Amino acid sequence: MNVDPPSFAAEAAAAINAPPPGATGDEVLPFAILMDELKHEEIQVRLMAVRRLTTIALALGPDRARDELIPFLEDSTDDEDEVLRALAEELAHFVDYIGGPAYAHLLLPTLETLAAAEETVVRDAAVESIGKIAAVLSVHQVEESLVPLVKRLSTGEWFTSKVSACGLYPHAYPRAKPEAQDDLRKFFANLARDDTPMVRRGAATHFPAFAKTLNADHAKADLFPIFIELAADDQDSVRLLAVPIFLALAERVDLDTTKARLVPTLLHLISDKSWRVRYMAANSYLALTLAVTGASPASGTAGAAGAAAPASPTTAEAPTIVAPPTAVDPELVHSFVALLHDVEAEVRGAAASQVPGFAAQLHDPDLVLSALVPCVKELVTDANQHVRSAIAQQISGLAPILGRDATIEHLLALFLQLLKDEFSEVRLNLISKLEHVNHVIGIEFLAQSLLPAIVELAEDRQWRVRAAIIEYMPLLAQQLGQQFFNDKLGPLCMTWLGDPVFAIREAACVNLRNLARVFGNDWTRDVLLPQVTGMTTHANYLFRMTTVMALTTLAPALSEELLRDPVLPSITTLAHDPIPNIRFNVAKAIEALLPTLRAAQVAELVVPLLQKLGGDADADVRFFAGKAMAAVSAASAA
Repeated sequence: MNVDPPSFAAEAAAAINAPPPGATGDEVLPFAILMDELKHEEIQVRLMAVRRLTTIALALGPDRARDELIPFLEDSTDDEDEVLRALAEELAHFVDYIGGPAYAHLLLPTLETLAAAEETVVRDAAVESIGKIAAVLSVHQVEESLVPLVKRLSTGEWFTSKVSACGLYPHAYPRAKPEAQDDLRKFFANLARDDTPMVRRGAATHFPAFAKTLNADHAKADLFPIFIELAADDQDSVRLLAVPIFLALAERVDLDTTKARLVPTLLHLISDKSWRVRYMAANSYLALTLAVTGASPASGTAGAAGAAAPASPTTAEAPTIVAPPTAVDPELVHSFVALLHDVEAEVRGAAASQVPGFAAQLHDPDLVLSALVPCVKELVTDANQHVRSAIAQQISGLAPILGRDATIEHLLALFLQLLKDEFSEVRLNLISKLEHVNHVIGIEFLAQSLLPAIVELAEDRQWRVRAAIIEYMPLLAQQLGQQFFNDKLGPLCMTWLGDPVFAIREAACVNLRNLARVFGNDWTRDVLLPQVTGMTTHANYLFRMTTVMALTTLAPALSEELLRDPVLPSITTLAHDPIPNIRFNVAKAIEALLPTLRAAQVAELVVPLLQKLGGDADADVRFFAGKAMAAVSAASAA
């Protein structure tokens, strides 16, 4: 009599009654239960079961994992998107559990099904896992399994499989044989010309990575025509991806070919009717210029790497001047000026982020003055605050390019105007880059022209503006130097300690700690601490209260010598203050300072002080002194 073989789950339960060696608590559950969980009604239960699949595979061993677990998973691809995504991610780690790379191709059928799923996150996870597995496949496995998989997905009935196929070409092409590569280039061209915009967008997205795997001849013959077609696509979501495609193709071919066959299409993209396409070009303009001129990006040059996706226009750094090997094409200059005058604020802001980098590539101060500076003047007064913020971040980068005289004549007034802008981000973006201006026109001239505006901001009626200036004070101190800071900005920092807004006083204390780290121990001992400790006897209790907070905040940045004198004597003085609020804040400060005091081996010096506060007439003082004393005792016991 024939007997039906037991089910996989039942056999797993019968054959495996104990976890594998070294299993954790989660792995102790009977494996039959785990298999049942894969079919459980609750999605979270199924999700956790999928996350433990490698445990099951380890327990089963490579042979049974290949023969039973993999087929079981192939039948488990009809589930919620979250579970399928987890399954796709887990399969990328399955190679070692099924016998190593020699059997890695057995994972591809399940991932192929997931790569055709409707949900994008599932497809993306499947494509990523296939890419990881492709890296360990042999040449034979690539020919027999991977390349046919890519072709099947590329000719699928639904757009979902075709979109997934686009992401697999960079993995399959470099490992395929020449005959298969010829086919793959044709299949990719068909995807780039597909009737469905989503497929063309997928092809355009993965075009740069695919282009890097082709040699120059194949790029010219097969990819150039596709680039031209994508750049003229009727969907702007496809056309905007032609910008990173241009950069990828320019890397594969010589400079003359780039100028002759790619630049005309690029110029059309820069002046595209869609602002999104123009934004993409503006945001990558320096990288585009470098690709066309053949120049190497300067150290710290903005946007030198290009951008495959929109990025904040205020993150670029000012460039160092490097002469390009060839002059920038006048058409690129005119196109850049057009972007700076664009009707869309997003495009103007993106172009503004490229101004110093592009100007450095011109290597001609006169051309910068005639072509770019007039645009910069307009951007400084732009109606959109984000545009003004972008140019404020970058305008100081023009100073090293123009030189001292031109900076004073053409840019200084613009700096002052930006420092008076109604939006704090604009002002602060300029302040954060004043170092470039300082190097060009000198600290004295900078002080005469810009310092009054900085001081005005520091005393602004809006406390948030004052707080923002405080945040940048250590940076200004580093840029302007110790002597200048002591003379011009030091008094401001002490004034903030008496500000009526607590947030400002708190920020001022943090600022002092940062300044101590910038200028070092000697400056802290000779300049800063005498001013802070001098406030312990101030007539206004608010100043004395702030002194407690200032010393507490400063302590981690101080040496043992400075903690012993003058910090602890000052805290002792404040512990005898007639105001109870100050005395219990001293107790709280000592508790907060214990790690610092112990590290400096001076913790024992505060015990008598806490004992005195523990007998204070005020209940709050006694309470916080008791807490601090308990912390001291606990620390000593430890």
